Amino acid sequence: MNEQLLKPIQEATYLTVLNAWRYRSILRYIYLQHERLRYYIVLEEILQYLKQDPHFREYTEEQLLQDLDQLVSWKNLIPRQDTGRVASIEEFKKRKFRYQLTPYTIEIERMVLGLEQLGSGFGGSLERTLFDRLLGNLMDLTVAWVKSDAVFSKTNEEIYLLWQDLYENFHRLTDNAADYLAHLHSEKVEEQMMTDAFLVYKEALTEYLRNFMTSLQRTSFRIEGLLEEAPLTFSQKLTECVADYELSIPRLDVRPSKEQLMERFQNQWESLRTWFLGDGGSESDLLYLQNATNDTIRRLTRFAQRLGETHHNLRNRRLDYLHLAKWFSNLDTVQEAHELSACVFGVFHTRHLWVDRPKQTESFEVEIWDEPPSEIEIRPKVRNYREKGRPNAVVDQSERKKAALETYLREKEIEQQLLDNLIQNNCIVLRNLPELTTFIRKTLLTWISKCMANPNRQGKTETGRTFSLEKASDRQINLHCEDGLLAMPDYIFLFDDLAEAAR
Repeated sequence: MNEQLLKPIQEATYLTVLNAWRYRSILRYIYLQHERLRYYIVLEEILQYLKQDPHFREYTEEQLLQDLDQLVSWKNLIPRQDTGRVASIEEFKKRKFRYQLTPYTIEIERMVLGLEQLGSGFGGSLERTLFDRLLGNLMDLTVAWVKSDAVFSKTNEEIYLLWQDLYENFHRLTDNAADYLAHLHSEKVEEQMMTDAFLVYKEALTEYLRNFMTSLQRTSFRIEGLLEEAPLTFSQKLTECVADYELSIPRLDVRPSKEQLMERFQNQWESLRTWFLGDGGSESDLLYLQNATNDTIRRLTRFAQRLGETHHNLRNRRLDYLHLAKWFSNLDTVQEAHELSACVFGVFHTRHLWVDRPKQTESFEVEIWDEPPSEIEIRPKVRNYREKGRPNAVVDQSERKKAALETYLREKEIEQQLLDNLIQNNCIVLRNLPELTTFIRKTLLTWISKCMANPNRQGKTETGRTFSLEKASDRQINLHCEDGLLAMPDYIFLFDDLAEAAR
C-alpha cells in the first residue's frame, strides 16, 4: 500500500475548520485569478475584493494577514516577498508578500468548483461518438505498429498524443456512462417517471439510449478484436514511448522514474483491456454496461405502459356506454336483452366459495366440474350462537390411574437401583464408569450442578442421601453414554455412610 494513503491531506484542512468561510473565500478569489493567468496576488487586492461582500464589512487587514499566514502553514499558499514596489525602509520591514496557490490547492479548488456546479444530481451522458473515437485511436496506434521490428513508425510525441486521446476518451466514456445510468436510477428521476410529464420525454429518452446501444454494438466487436490481437510487446513498447516523451518535457520539480511511469501507463492499458475483454473469465464491464442500458430501456417502457394503463382506466367511458345502449335498444325481446347482459356484464350477485381441501390434480386440462364435490359446514352468523354439547357419562378411571402409578413407581425403582449399583465404597468415580443410559447421565449432571451451586460443594439425592463433589485431578475424562461421548473434568462423588444418613 502507498504510504501517502496513510497520511492526512493537510492542504484540505481549510474546508472544514471553524473559519472555513473566510479561508474558502480567500482561496477562491486567488484561484479565479490563477485561471486568468494571474499567479501572484497581493494582500491589498484580496482585501479590496473581500470588502465588497457584506460578510466582510468588519474584516480588517490584520485578520486577513493572520488568515494568509494560516493558509501558508497549511501549505495552501506560497508567499513571495515583493521587493519591487518598496518606497521606504519602513515598507521593506513590513515584508509585503505576493501569494501563489500550491498545486494541491489548485486541484482541490478545481474539484470543489466542479462539485458546486454538479449540484445534487449525477449528470453524465451516453455519448455514442466516444466509441467511434476510441476505435479510431486504436486503429491509428495499430497502423503505426511495425510488427516485424516491434517498433512504432511514428515519433514519441505522436504516440503520446494518440495515447492521451485514447485514454481521455475511455475515461470520459466510463465516467459519463456510470453517472448517467446512476442518474436514471436515482430516486428523484423515479418520482418524475410516475408523473404524466414523463410521457412527453419517454420517446426521446428511449431513442437516445437505443442510439447509444447501436453505436456500442457496432464498434465494440472491432475494439475487442484490436485489443485481442495486440501482442504483449505492443503494450510494452507503447508505454515505453509514452514514458520517454513524458520525461522529455522539461520540468524543474521532482519527476518520477521511467519505470514508475511505465508501470502507471501499463496499468491504464490493462484497465482499458479489462473493461472491454474482462479478466480471468469474469464478465467485462462493457457487457455490464450493455445489460444495464437494456434494463433501463425496459424499465422506461414499463413505466410508460403503466401510465398509459392508468390513463386508460380513468378515461371517460360515456361513448362506450352509449354504444352498448344502442345494442340493447335494437333488441326485440327481454330474453335477448338478458343474454346480451350476461355476455357484457357477467353474472350479477355471484357468491364465491372457498374450500380448505387439497386439489386432486394441478392439471390445467381438468375442469372444476370433473373434480369431486367438497362439503362445507355452514354455521349461523349469530353473535349468541353456540354449538350444542352432548352430555357424556362419567367414566371411572381409577384402575387406569392405579396401573399408571404402579408403572411409574416400578420405573423409578429400577432407575434408583441402577444409581445404587454405581456407588462403590460410598463413592462414584466418573472415569471408571461403564457406558451410561441417558437417565443416569442427566442425573449425574444434575448432581454436579447442585454441588457447583453450593459453597461447600455438597448436595442431596432424591432419596435424601447427602454427597459431596471433589476433583480428583486436573485432566479431562471422557464419559461414555449411549447417546454420545461427554468430555468433562475428573470428578468423584463422595456419599455419607447410610448409618450416618439414617441418624
